[in-house]
Amino acid sequence: MKTSDKKDSVWQAVERILDSYLEMNNHRKTPERYTILKAVYSTDGHFTLDELGAKLANEYRFPVSRATLYNTLNLFMELRLVIRHRFHGTTKYEACYADNNHCHQICTVCGKVTEVRSPEISQAINEMHLKRFRKDGYSLYIYGICSTCQAAITRQKNKAAPHKGTEKEKEKHKN
Repeated sequence: MKTSDKKDSVWQAVERILDSYLEMNNHRKTPERYTILKAVYSTDGHFTLDELGAKLANEYRFPVSRATLYNTLNLFMELRLVIRHRFHGTTKYEACYADNNHCHQICTVCGKVTEVRSPEISQAINEMHLKRFRKDGYSLYIYGICSTCQAAITRQKNKAAPHKGTEKEKEKHKN
């Protein structure tokens, strides 16, 4: 299946879920809800409320209030169409209908978040038997230091370290 076909089928599925919920609960099918849903599912990766608001205003020419965004994302979380993460003191959201299972590696220095695919972790969780609980998905957070920050820390340590060597070498460096 082509990527565009997969995105279309995901979009149709999430739109049906929203339609069904709104109809069953006698809620209005507002253009705001559907435009926000489309913007969420056309975003790759994680986004903040502000980033989503800017995307709606700039790309869709459809500005909505922060309250509308917040309330709509809460509805989408209730429907399990969106997941909320707390990364490095920031709240980010992510479309999750087609991918409920994944890991994140988070740099504790710069806050960079990268998604990690691990068939071993997925297999272990799928095989895990939990009492009186049905698994729907998982998110795993792995904290550490990214290679960019590790290199910067090493450079700082090397600059700060006093030059070691013999007295002759120290004299040579002075002159």
